[in-house]
Amino acid sequence: MAPTASEGAEQEKESGVPSHAPSVAGSVIEASDGLGGTNYIRIQNMASTANLGTRLDLKKIALKCRNTEFNPRRFGAVVMRLREPKATALIFASGKMCVTGVKSTHNATLAAKKFAYIIERVGFTPAEYMDFKVQNIVGTADVGFPIRLEGLVYAHSTFASYEPELFPGLIYRLVNPRVVFLIFVSGKIVLTGAKTEADLSQAYTKLYPVLVEYRKVHVASLPGTQPITETETAALPVSTTATGDGEGVADVRQMEEV
Repeated sequence: MAPTASEGAEQEKESGVPSHAPSVAGSVIEASDGLGGTNYIRIQNMASTANLGTRLDLKKIALKCRNTEFNPRRFGAVVMRLREPKATALIFASGKMCVTGVKSTHNATLAAKKFAYIIERVGFTPAEYMDFKVQNIVGTADVGFPIRLEGLVYAHSTFASYEPELFPGLIYRLVNPRVVFLIFVSGKIVLTGAKTEADLSQAYTKLYPVLVEYRKVHVASLPGTQPITETETAALPVSTTATGDGEGVADVRQMEEV
């Protein structure tokens, strides 16, 4: 019986040998906010590459393997999918491979090894060293408060760009570590461009104090959500409060005519 994800992680810690069971622990990262607290970054996708080191016959792979797609007229690579861990690979005739859909480095490495094993069973001999590299990690987080994007882009124009007519989020490009943030007024942020989980955590720690500085303090409520009190009604102009004798309506009509 194959070990579960949690059992595999425990075995890996105890023995120091990489486990062959998928892990779900890496999908959430705990990051410091730089102000003494912590927040969580949820990894949504991870893109990685590997090189099998041999030329491949894509038609043969597509015919002999399950869960594969190959349409050379549309795209010159075989699309192969795994169930456990849930991953998708683009396999090219040169032997290069791109693995996406995983949410941890452990699962990305495991998926790449499984894809290489499948290719080997078809009849090709992959190189022992696959030159596996994580190229991009995408994560999401919520700072928990609304943000003044206009003030942020004005003060950090070197790193930030904000075009609300084209895209509702502010794009903030951090130099070190090299991570790009998509910041929305609601406080939701998307982190992309990181190559390690540590870069993702470090980038969040650097940017969070800046976001706190541009936190919206007085958030206006939606129109009509709070009833008008008697005091507020008394403070309104006579033309809007007069009823019964039609004076208020007459004043409004005179204003419209003017």
